[in-house]
Amino acid sequence: MLNNVTSGQGSSERRIASAELDQHRRLIWGLGYRMLGSAADADDLVQETFVRALERPPPDVSRPMRPWLVRVAANLARDRLRARKAQSYPGQWLPSPIPTAGGHGLESLGDPAPGPEVRYGALESVSFAFLRALEALSPQQRAVLLLRDVLDLSVRETSAALDLSEANVKVSLHRARRAMSSYDEARPVLDAPQRQAIEQALAQLFSCVVSGDVDGVVRVLDEKCEHIADSGGKVHASRRVLAGALRVARFLVGVTKKHVGAKLPSARFVELNGVPGVLIEGMALGDGFAERAATMVELGPDGRVLRVYQVLAPRKLLAVWPDLE
Repeated sequence: MLNNVTSGQGSSERRIASAELDQHRRLIWGLGYRMLGSAADADDLVQETFVRALERPPPDVSRPMRPWLVRVAANLARDRLRARKAQSYPGQWLPSPIPTAGGHGLESLGDPAPGPEVRYGALESVSFAFLRALEALSPQQRAVLLLRDVLDLSVRETSAALDLSEANVKVSLHRARRAMSSYDEARPVLDAPQRQAIEQALAQLFSCVVSGDVDGVVRVLDEKCEHIADSGGKVHASRRVLAGALRVARFLVGVTKKHVGAKLPSARFVELNGVPGVLIEGMALGDGFAERAATMVELGPDGRVLRVYQVLAPRKLLAVWPDLE
């Protein structure tokens, strides 16, 4: 716990610092999650950032802590991201789902009213589509884009936070935006009608899957539908992307049929990463198989399901099931 960390300063100063740090906890967590795509890693980043603040505080503690904390967190996250990308990942990588109905991790750094430089709002910037698009960026480009286009820092502030020249910030941002162009062209509008459409598609999909109606599932899916599962190498799951409506439909129905003769898993609709999702429990298929999963979908232009995301890796489900730790 942070309260047990000693910093070489007086205990009263340390207590004041701890109280001030807690004011920025959700902000730093939100930055870490967007940088790393992992709720558990964001938790670790907050702890590491605050320990750094207590053990090696900024020279002038009378100045606002927020810019300094953002600088420390952004650089720690950049290092963590470099380390992750240097290692091969077992199968498909997906972000960890987070509950967003209560504004979890969605705070902005700037004023409540977004500035002209804010390209991506709080909800959009934690969506699966956005976080997956960020994976095409280098760690430096990702940090620059998040600080400029999500958290609304100026070029000067971003330069100071990342220890880059202002010219380098501008170049990195230009390259990051260019890499995000494909995402921007197909950018989903996460408004109320879209969320309702996603919820209806999920309900239809699950109804057809549970009833074993392959043709019904196919009708819900886009013909180019993809099924992407992230097991983290910890449980059984396809390490390849399944493509095509019929193939995805047969897979989903086939997996569900394995529960025939046993109690079907329970499904609970919740808001995950800004859109409706489903938390599934009780998938007791035997050793090595996931018992829980988070399922989300992405719709195509015609309203049919273009992608089915399933997160099964236990560590990536900690934000929705803390008892998995």
